[in-house]
Amino acid sequence: MPVKNRLADLLPEITAWRHDLHENPEILFETHRTSGIVADKLTEFGCDEVTTGIGRTGVVGVIKGKTNTSGKVIGLRADMDALPMQEQTDLPYKSKVDGAMHACGHDGHTSMLLGAAKYLSETRNFDGTVVLIFQPAEEGGGGGKEMCDDGMMDRWGIQEVYGMHNWPGLPVGEFAIRPGAFFASTDQFDIVVEGRGGHAAKAHLTLDTTVMASQIVIALQTIASRVVSPTEHVVVSVTSFETASKAYNVIPQTVHLRGTIRTMSKETRELARQSLIDIAQGTAAAHGGTAEVDFKLGYPVMVNSEEQTEFAAKVATSIAGKCAFADQTMGGEDFAFMLEERPGAYIFVGNGEGADVHHPEYVFNDETMPAGCSWWAEIVEQRMPAG
Repeated sequence: MPVKNRLADLLPEITAWRHDLHENPEILFETHRTSGIVADKLTEFGCDEVTTGIGRTGVVGVIKGKTNTSGKVIGLRADMDALPMQEQTDLPYKSKVDGAMHACGHDGHTSMLLGAAKYLSETRNFDGTVVLIFQPAEEGGGGGKEMCDDGMMDRWGIQEVYGMHNWPGLPVGEFAIRPGAFFASTDQFDIVVEGRGGHAAKAHLTLDTTVMASQIVIALQTIASRVVSPTEHVVVSVTSFETASKAYNVIPQTVHLRGTIRTMSKETRELARQSLIDIAQGTAAAHGGTAEVDFKLGYPVMVNSEEQTEFAAKVATSIAGKCAFADQTMGGEDFAFMLEERPGAYIFVGNGEGADVHHPEYVFNDETMPAGCSWWAEIVEQRMPAG
């Protein structure tokens, strides 16, 4: 079963929605305009229920099938937020908001789920209930967790949940997925190194925090090379090195390090966390100083369920003729919180060649949308077949 004709016919309308969202990006939980548009569209389509304010600015829509003998309830999730970065494209519909850009394609995800919602509201050719989840603050805000914490899964009786993301480099209209651990956990750390500052000409009278912190940066790389098994995935990145002084002739009293740790399992996550603390504090102590570590747990590992992944791949194959096996990615995805509460699966849809996500020249490919919309619709119709 290829792309649905009705969704192909809707492409100009869905594209217009996306271009409007792209021109007016909103960051984290500040998706007030976007959420309002989504709620208005779902109401216009004739959804049986539209609820706002879930997870602060999230929107939930409910569509009931022609029948409900199965009692099944499936959740479909799209993210709505943009990134705090400046767009560098020549698109006629480029961002009109300074310092904000849809550089990850969430405008496309929202538009594709709206397209599927319009189709499903018109046809209702399924036996059960579909819950449409439009989520804010995927880009670091944990909007998925906040929607779950608001009781979304129990309130609407969601039994399984599905998500989708465009993927540059994968041909337009093709799909890729994998079971098990798919996206990494994404934790953050702050390390404040304290020594004894002083004059650069009298370094022997100081406890040089710049040297201590430099040694810590190097030593942290042994977490991947000497602490964690080589068969496990871990990435430790120190992304900021900030001294208390900017003078040429002052050895600073403190240095502030920031960074992330990304892993693919709960066990490796905990091992890496404890190792970071031990290495930072031990290295500082060896130089006569101290290190205060603040470790912030971020998104957990996103794990696709076996059964739902197999089904999602089957649906993708029915649309595109095939479904590739995806590589793991060390990026984070807060759909992980939803998959911790319910079985489900997350899939890539091809965005074609071009700049990668989170790049100022990234462009979502509108030709991706018929396949994406069709996948959403087929998830519902094949999982809860009418009759």
